[in-house]
Amino acid sequence: MASQDDTLDFLSDLVAKARAAGADAADAVFVEGASVSHARRLGKLEKLERSEGQDLGLRVLVGQRQAIVSSSDRSPRAIAELVARAVAMARVAPPDPHAGLADPADIAREIPDLDLLDPVEPSAEALVERARAAEDAAMAVKGITNSEGAEAGWSRSRVALVATNGFAATYARSHHSVSASVIAGTGTAMQRDYDYATVAHAADLEDPAAIGRRAAERTLARLDPRKIETCKLPIVFDNRVSASFVGHLASAANGAAVARGTSFLKDSMGKAVMAPGVTIVDDPFRPRGLGSKPVDGEGIAPRRREVVANGVLSTWFLDLRAARQLKLRSTGHASRGTTSPPSPSPTNLHMLPGSISREAMIRDVRRGLYVNEFIGMGVNGVTGDYSRGASGFWIEDGALAYPVSEITVAGNLKDMFLALAPADDLVFRNATNAPTLRIDGMTIAGL
Repeated sequence: MASQDDTLDFLSDLVAKARAAGADAADAVFVEGASVSHARRLGKLEKLERSEGQDLGLRVLVGQRQAIVSSSDRSPRAIAELVARAVAMARVAPPDPHAGLADPADIAREIPDLDLLDPVEPSAEALVERARAAEDAAMAVKGITNSEGAEAGWSRSRVALVATNGFAATYARSHHSVSASVIAGTGTAMQRDYDYATVAHAADLEDPAAIGRRAAERTLARLDPRKIETCKLPIVFDNRVSASFVGHLASAANGAAVARGTSFLKDSMGKAVMAPGVTIVDDPFRPRGLGSKPVDGEGIAPRRREVVANGVLSTWFLDLRAARQLKLRSTGHASRGTTSPPSPSPTNLHMLPGSISREAMIRDVRRGLYVNEFIGMGVNGVTGDYSRGASGFWIEDGALAYPVSEITVAGNLKDMFLALAPADDLVFRNATNAPTLRIDGMTIAGL
């Protein structure tokens, strides 16, 4: 990777060239990265790959018209063509009254260190050993009959942003991951399940063997599933899948969707959208967080926010364009790549845990369903209608009784949000997380 100073100097020169070519304002983003991945199945190497790449995006504004051009070629001739093409495109683009860079008074002045980059790149041998340990541990569990494979990976990326409003910054991050997926049973009675872990630093990575054993145990628990009759009973959602509900809330609270009028929460600001006591936090500054970022894609400093506070919706996710449409201020949630304009998205989003344990939550259900996997997607962001294929376990007299499959759970997210209750088992395994959740009143479609 080029040095940080060299990259920022290059981007500063690029936006200066855009101004000289006729742009009223410009910003440039540069993304470079490297990754290594290893996959094995039944003890044999299936993949060992390394990739490296870099990409450059230039956005120019001529009045209220903007254009974006990207390239992976940094040669002087390619840069000259990039600038000329971007300015020419902006001059004929339709006007957008909401487009524009941040006011210089609003840009971030400090870039906090969130410890997102592990400075040590693992060797190929280390990744091979992680995948081997995960698969061997899974296959050693009695009853496991086959493997879909295990994989270990590492990646490092750096993003740099420079704009004519005076903003210039760069930061880097890394990821280490391990996953395993295995099969139990034979013929038409086969079942599969998986487990995985992703962290910023290798020191935080769980023992790959433990990941493999958990994948095996989950697979064995799914054997001999039954079908159930259609009913309307309480559903408990495992914390492996419950984060999806927080994701649906984020999509509905996205300022771009609200400005278009295409969100079922568009009229809900300041109103109760979840049960009392439920709080959802977006925290861009969580050290080593998978969604952490010290600055947003438009150079604005983000901050920790309670998106839902005690059940009440308190903010949208806003970039500059959405904020201007709604006559508000950016919340520092702009994300961007090199080929498209910024758009709002969350950072580290999570629902705070409740006070009841997962086990106590299940014990409180006389008859119901425990869901630990979703299949497909059926969510209407305009109406909130919700329907997804699922599998899991039947709950009888407060205990998991037997596995079930070929079911659909359905409801409306507006009603579901108001009815959900969190357990106390929040685990940070992704950028969006939630504890185990209980929701009453949903329809379970079976036979």
